[in-house]
Amino acid sequence: MANYKDIKGFHVQSLSTDPAATQMATGSWATGPTMVNSYAQRAGAGTQTSALSAGGQAAPPVSPRTRAETEKYDGTSWTESGDLNTARRYVAGAGATSSAALAIGGYNGGYTDKVESFDGSSWTNSTVLNTGRATYAQAAGTQTAAIQMGGNNPSNIALAEIWNGSSWTEVNDLNTARSQGAAAGITTDAIMFGGATAPEAQTETWNGTSWTEVSELNTGRQDLGGSGSSTPNALAIAGYTTGNVANTESWNGTSWSELADLGTARREPCPGVYSTNTASITFAGFSTAYANITEEWTATPAANFSQTNLGQVYYNSTSSAFKVTQQKTPSGTWASGGSMNTQGYAVFSLGTQTAAMRAGGYGGPPVGYQANAETYNGSTWTAITAMPVARSNEAGAGSGTITAALVYGGTAPPGRTGITEEWNSSSWTESGDLNTVRNQLGGVGTQTATLAFGGQSGPGPSGYSNSSESYNGASWTATPSMNSARGGVVGIGQTSTAALGATGYGPTPSPSLVEEWNGSSWTEVAEVNTGRGNVGGRGGTSTNGLIASGYQNSPSVRTVNTELWNGTAWTEIANVALARYAIGGQGASSNAVVIFGGNSAASDPAGVTATEEFTASPTNYTITVS
Repeated sequence: MANYKDIKGFHVQSLSTDPAATQMATGSWATGPTMVNSYAQRAGAGTQTSALSAGGQAAPPVSPRTRAETEKYDGTSWTESGDLNTARRYVAGAGATSSAALAIGGYNGGYTDKVESFDGSSWTNSTVLNTGRATYAQAAGTQTAAIQMGGNNPSNIALAEIWNGSSWTEVNDLNTARSQGAAAGITTDAIMFGGATAPEAQTETWNGTSWTEVSELNTGRQDLGGSGSSTPNALAIAGYTTGNVANTESWNGTSWSELADLGTARREPCPGVYSTNTASITFAGFSTAYANITEEWTATPAANFSQTNLGQVYYNSTSSAFKVTQQKTPSGTWASGGSMNTQGYAVFSLGTQTAAMRAGGYGGPPVGYQANAETYNGSTWTAITAMPVARSNEAGAGSGTITAALVYGGTAPPGRTGITEEWNSSSWTESGDLNTVRNQLGGVGTQTATLAFGGQSGPGPSGYSNSSESYNGASWTATPSMNSARGGVVGIGQTSTAALGATGYGPTPSPSLVEEWNGSSWTEVAEVNTGRGNVGGRGGTSTNGLIASGYQNSPSVRTVNTELWNGTAWTEIANVALARYAIGGQGASSNAVVIFGGNSAASDPAGVTATEEFTASPTNYTITVS
């Protein structure tokens, strides 16, 4: 006979670990056995259970400081093995196991082209590199198929060479000469990242023929370690910025993701270069002193991994707790994104966090009003066709797209303008002008169904506007006016029939004021907590929106405040890093918003290029009963 739960209830999945966005995100570092010697600048090879370390530099009073010692790791302990034939430091390593490895280049009083091959007990001199570039070079691959790139001889170089088991062949150079970076992969699929170059976050991938610049590290650094038997297995480990760091990042073939930090921050770590991003190892390096520390990286096995599924209710059998996976906006955080190519403020913006657009703005003297336009793909900005009319303080609409945009109003010499232009992903076309010429107005909607409201139509207190009008793809039509006239207003919403007009300045100070549009009329709703104008963010809908930063007239200050609208009230959440106003910003939801540009200081008349991204990641919460 069927039981009641099978008829009316539902089964809750039992998991031993919480779900995560990726398998790598479940990983963590654990302390392993200490090495025999405390050295830095060593070669590394192998995997988490079969690793090798060779050469390096020791701290005084050890003499000579440049060393030849070799150590092998079997997953349990380190033991000394046969020394290198030539002692050296800054040596690059390659190899899949502790019994089949290469030591490439290095420094022993001069830049060396020496290469040695290890058979599990002793080293044999092998065919030398075509170009000695010992110091801070990078390598990846196996004992019989390796790739070596970059280095210093004595300045940074871009050379790359391939090893086929018997000889080295020069191949296409890196796009950017560098040293002190890291690498992973094999001779037909490699990745090189970080290093003493500008920017230190730069990443390049190798397809067997040429190098291509791709998305940068989240934390630019030099003197870092790298591991991975292929590019999607790559890990970037530790390194040096203004000090030693413990950061770990994983490459998925498209971008880098921050993972759990090492237990001990250090530079010049020595990784098992053929490890994976679910089972890796790093050892040696320099923390506060020359180190013999070993740390092992382990992620949940694929068979036990459960990917995050929003709304999932499950039972964690390890912690004996019922949990639910939710994306709570208040728990979100801001992080730096890629910088715009051209600084500016009072810019037009539209799109989403990973597909945004900026056009126009003001660049300060002597640049003045701008016509340039750029698009953002979630990591980098790319210049596109400029607008025909240079202007600032304009508004626009596009509702989640950057291929069908509308920009209107603003300030264009000699004054305010009502010009409307449409963008079709390749060019701009002028359309019908606004009925009320103005700047600092708000806007929402799509290219063919837009609502424009508020702004300034003239100077002084009488110049603030409460005008509202809609666009049908060809012309503008007056709609019911807002209750309060004001400029510096921001529009929140995805359609022209449901929107918020938030904050701004009017003839009577009202920087906290918010009005809601329902498709036929405006109604005042709950005010923001921190009154201000010219805010950024603009993420979400009329019932789920987010605003960030902005300018307060009294006291005169740029704010860092972020506030979330839940359809009823505003809540203060995570602050932005850079206080500014007249910012571009967009987001299809309040969980994923991007802001960019803006004016950050009176001494900054040209504006900034800085981009910040707000993200509320799916998180597992314990279900409690009160």
